[in-house]
Amino acid sequence: MTRLNLIAYGIISQLLEKWSDIKLMILRSWQQKIIDEYPSIIKQNKRFILKAPTGAGKTILASEIVERFYKEKKILVLCHRLVLLEQLERALSKRHKVRKLSLSESGPAFNDYDILLSTNMRAKDVLEEAIRLADLIIVDEAHRVSPNGSGYKKILDDFENYGKSNAQFMGLTASPERRTGDQRDQLNLAFDAIIDCADIETLIEEGILVPPIYRPHFVHDLDLKSIDISSGDFPVSKLAPAIVKSSMIDYALFIYEEERKNVSPKPISAWFCPDVTVAEATLEKIEQAGIQVAIVTANTPITERMRLLKQHEDGEIEAMVSVGVLAEGWDNPHCNIIVHLRPTLSKVVWGQTVGRGLRSAPGKEKCVVIDVSSNWSTFGPVEKLQWSLWNHRRSYVQFKNRFNWIGQQLEHDDNDNIYLLCENKLSTGLRCSHIYKKNTYSDSGCPVCGSVASIDIRKEQKIDSTLNEIGLRRLFYDRVEKVYQEMDLSIWGTLGNAAWKSAEPKEMVFLAFCMAFSEVSSEATNSESEFWDVALNTEAKIRAYLVDKKIQIVKQDDFQLTLIANGMLAGKQIRTLQSHYGISLCGNILADHSDIEIERKYLKALRIAERLAVMGCSSRDNLPYFNAAEHMQKKAS
Repeated sequence: MTRLNLIAYGIISQLLEKWSDIKLMILRSWQQKIIDEYPSIIKQNKRFILKAPTGAGKTILASEIVERFYKEKKILVLCHRLVLLEQLERALSKRHKVRKLSLSESGPAFNDYDILLSTNMRAKDVLEEAIRLADLIIVDEAHRVSPNGSGYKKILDDFENYGKSNAQFMGLTASPERRTGDQRDQLNLAFDAIIDCADIETLIEEGILVPPIYRPHFVHDLDLKSIDISSGDFPVSKLAPAIVKSSMIDYALFIYEEERKNVSPKPISAWFCPDVTVAEATLEKIEQAGIQVAIVTANTPITERMRLLKQHEDGEIEAMVSVGVLAEGWDNPHCNIIVHLRPTLSKVVWGQTVGRGLRSAPGKEKCVVIDVSSNWSTFGPVEKLQWSLWNHRRSYVQFKNRFNWIGQQLEHDDNDNIYLLCENKLSTGLRCSHIYKKNTYSDSGCPVCGSVASIDIRKEQKIDSTLNEIGLRRLFYDRVEKVYQEMDLSIWGTLGNAAWKSAEPKEMVFLAFCMAFSEVSSEATNSESEFWDVALNTEAKIRAYLVDKKIQIVKQDDFQLTLIANGMLAGKQIRTLQSHYGISLCGNILADHSDIEIERKYLKALRIAERLAVMGCSSRDNLPYFNAAEHMQKKAS
């Protein structure tokens, strides 16, 4: 099938989805695959996320799952935003009795309907009953589920404690990851698994999505270094003034005026800003350029918002400037330019916003992504993003380096992975600042301005060169085997109590890693859910051991791979006693297990040690998988 035919197929499929009277849904291949596998999915998982890119058709899939597997059963659908609720209502009400929960709702749940739609905790009593009666709970934009938040925590607890034993808790999202490094607020405490339904690259090949074409530019005068990121992202109160003060908006408009000539059938753009001050400054610049533009924010009245978005979809408004409105739940397939004006430490924000421009439409061949926020150089292309139910502080701290992703591409010192930053001064007074890969084009000049005034990013910019996991793995395999063979195990193998009792906080992290490596299962895991079941079970055993020994691991700001490396080398941070005892725990494993078994244990041990470092361990632990008080009570009895 040709590319043109695939695009036509994607467009026809979208049109068919909108026929309100269609009786037999025509499903895309990935949707049909999930439908075929669904009995197996719910057999293995009670709480799971269905992940698929923005525009892939998650709402259609959810509707079909309800029709095929939950006919005449009770369904609760949760959304955080009214516009999302209305989309789901339209999809589900075609074939089901649907009730949208109002604030004043009372009476029994599912009295004269089988599907209840709600934005979180409205009408508390009705919602509580619905959770107990529901055969399926669907959560849209499931990356917003906070296991530690007041709203979703109660929903999760009620489902776990009072819900039907055979009920399912199903999330839908394109980006299944929490933005925070708070270990009490991770998706792996709410969901058991990510079911990867479809990826962007496959959907592009099938004509369902269009390819993103990136225009990344580095804004030199945007100063983010001094901004505190302890919250997990750049606080808007500090970020917005830095953007307005910089040349970021000027860059964005200059590039936009170039690219709007290169899209078809006509330019329709979405501009993503962090707050109203940035949005208003952007609006003013676009108006001065003579481009039809409007602004929508959370404070824009719903009727006015819908009117403006309809004008934007019809092409009457070319540029829509947004604060927090378009990132989720917005659907304008004609949008062919995304302008990113929000530096972030969240790949959820980056992935969600870019994804809004990838839906296919008649005449649309691509979506140009203008990034002046350094998000492309930080995270990489959205089609390459990797997701996990669990993340950690380091998972967002690393993104403060605005060349994080480029730095990862340079690890192997491969000349083909050299990225250049154009330093040519343009007639506007701005530097070109386009980022491009060396040797990608026929000549060595910048593909935007043609200049050869480019610098090697690796040489000119600070790219994190600290020990990475690849280097640590290599050191671990080499050093453990070598030291272990020279050890007198009759001495070192008996010094566990002394090593733990005299250990300093950083040394405890190293010992925890070694203990985890020794204790954790080497069996293969077939899913992320299984991986974490095994890892958390071992973590609970280590916590129990430490509580019994009255040993406390002090919560640390970060997990440093260098600590593990230092322990292997008996360096300054990890003393000989702790180093050699830890190696003695690991050494016999290397001798008795295959390479693949060792690798499985190593990967789990690293994650366990990381969690113990950033969460700490004490007799006050109260975690879903380990309660210290209950453990001590059982031991006493």
